[in-house]
Amino acid sequence: MQLRDTLSYSPIASRFGTSGVRALVRDLTDLEIYCLTLGTLRYLVGIGKVQAGNLPRELLRIPIGGDLRPSTSRILIATARAVLDAGYQVDYMGRLPTPALTHYALGKGIMSFMCTGSHIPVDRNGQKANRCDGEVLKSDERGIVEAVEAVRQEQYRHAAENSKFDSVGMLKPEHRGGLPPVNGDAEVLYMDRYRRVFPQGRLSGIRIVFYEYSAVGRDLLPRILEQSGAEVVRAGRSDQFIPIDTEAISDAHLQMLSQIVAEQQAMHGRIDAIVSTDGDSDRPLIIGVSDANDSAKPHLRFFPGDLVGVLVAEYLGADSVAVPISANPAVHEHFEAKGLTTTKTRIGSPFVIEAMKRALGEGKQRVVGWEANGGFLVGSEMTLNSGLLRPLPTRDAILPILALLYAAAEQGSTLPALFDRLPRWYGRADLIDEFPQETSRKILGYFQSPREAVQWLDFRGDPILLRDQSEAIIGELPSSGPRGQMLEGKKRVLESVFTEARGFGVIERINLQDGIRCYFRDGDIAHIRPSGNAPQLRIYAHARTQARADRITEMAVAKPDGILRELQKLIETGPAC
Repeated sequence: MQLRDTLSYSPIASRFGTSGVRALVRDLTDLEIYCLTLGTLRYLVGIGKVQAGNLPRELLRIPIGGDLRPSTSRILIATARAVLDAGYQVDYMGRLPTPALTHYALGKGIMSFMCTGSHIPVDRNGQKANRCDGEVLKSDERGIVEAVEAVRQEQYRHAAENSKFDSVGMLKPEHRGGLPPVNGDAEVLYMDRYRRVFPQGRLSGIRIVFYEYSAVGRDLLPRILEQSGAEVVRAGRSDQFIPIDTEAISDAHLQMLSQIVAEQQAMHGRIDAIVSTDGDSDRPLIIGVSDANDSAKPHLRFFPGDLVGVLVAEYLGADSVAVPISANPAVHEHFEAKGLTTTKTRIGSPFVIEAMKRALGEGKQRVVGWEANGGFLVGSEMTLNSGLLRPLPTRDAILPILALLYAAAEQGSTLPALFDRLPRWYGRADLIDEFPQETSRKILGYFQSPREAVQWLDFRGDPILLRDQSEAIIGELPSSGPRGQMLEGKKRVLESVFTEARGFGVIERINLQDGIRCYFRDGDIAHIRPSGNAPQLRIYAHARTQARADRITEMAVAKPDGILRELQKLIETGPAC
C-alpha cells in the first residue's frame, strides 16, 4: 500500500506569499515541509544557485534557522531531515533574525532556509529560502512549485511501511532525529557588520526601551545597540508568541507600549525611544517618546516604515531608491524635490530586489530599497562613517533603527524633529482578518488591468489615458467607446463605496500594479490589497492629515458594513458596468 492510500487527511500544498511560503500550521505537516525543502533544493541545484563554489555535496553545510513560534521547532527538524536526505550537512544557526541568517549565508555563498511566519498569527508558519546570491525571486517560484510537486508525488508513491512519514504526515520517530549544536557565527558576523560602520559610543547618553515580547532578535539586537553606546532597557519579554504587524500597529499595542514606557521612566528617567521588530526581526518598530511633563502618560509617536526608509536612505546618501507602490506619497515627493526619481514596485521584497538589480545595471552606486513595513535592503557596497557597508539585499530591521538614532544624534535633533522635515503626508494601514481568499481574487480579477503593460488608468480627462509602470502613456480610450465605458463603469463601482458622504472626491487615477490604489480629486489615497501571506484584506490610506488617514481605514474595516465589506458584497453579487 502506498503512502497516499494511508494518509488520514487531505494534504494542502503550501503557496508563496509576498516573500516565502506561508500556511496554517495544521497544513504544514512534516511531509509538506520535507517536500518543500527537498523540492527547493532540487530546483536550486538545477539553476546552479545552491553554492557559489564547488564543494562536494557531502561537505556543504546548509544554514538553517528559525523564529520563536512554538511550531518552528518541528518545522526546523523536518527541514533538516530533507537537507540531510539531499546529501548535504546542516549548519544549524539556532533562533535568530532572518537578516542575520541571510547575511551569514550570503557571505559564504551558500543558500539557506529560514523557518518563520514573520508577523502573522501563531496558528500559521512558513519557510523562506534564499539562493546563494540572494532571496528567491518571483521568477523562481514557478520552478520551485513544480519541483516540490514532483517530490510530493514521489513521497506519495512510497510504500507506506517504508515511508519516513506516518498516516498524519509526520516523521516517524526513527526518522525524526534532532538538530546539531547551534553555530553562533551568524550572530557574531551580524554584530560585526554594524560595529564596522556605526562608531562605538556615538549614542552615549541615549536611553532606549527595547520591547522584547517574542521577537527572535530580542537578545541580539539590544547588544548591537549597546555596542553603539546607547543605554538599552529591556522590557515586555513573553514566553508566548505574540503576533505584531509593525506595518499596522494597533491602538491597543500602542497603549500597552505607552504603559511600558511610563513604568520604565519611573525607574530610569527619560526615555528617548522605544524600538522593537516583528517576529523574525526583519522589520523595525520605531516609536518616539515626547518630553511631556506627565511621565505617567507619555506621548508616543509611531514612525511608519515607509517614512523611516526616507531618512535611512538620506543617511546612507542613496542615489537610487526602490519602494513598493503602497508607500506614503511623501517618499516620492521628498526625493523628487531633490531630483531623485523613485522606482515604484509591486509589494514584496523580491520586487524591490529586482528593481535594485536594474539600478545596479544602470550604473547606480548607492542602491537601496525598503518596504512600507520599514524592512530595509542594501543593494550595493557603500562607505559609511569610514567603514564599508556591504550589500544585504533582504529586509533588515537593525539598520534603520541605528541609522535613525545616529542621524538624530549627529544632527543634535530628536526623532520627531527628523520626521517633521518630510512632506506632510500621513498614512494608516488596517485589515480584515479571515477574509476569503477566493473573494479577494474575484475583487482583483474584476478590476484587473486591460492589458499587462497597463498599470495606471488616468480619468482626469477624455480620453482615458493608459499608462505603464513609469507613468508613460501607452494608450488612450475614448470615454464614449465600449472599452472606455467599461472602465468608467468599474470606476463607478469603486465610487459607490468610496462615496461623497464618506468624504471622498471623484476618482482621478487608479493604479493596478499591486491591488487597487485609488487617487481621489481631494487628495485622499486608498489602496486595497489582499495579503500575500494570510487570508486578510488590507487597506492602506494616505491623506494630508493623520485624522483623515485614520478615518479612511476606520470606514474601510468597520463592521458590518464598512467599505471593504460593501465592495465584497458588490463583487460577489456581480456589479453591472
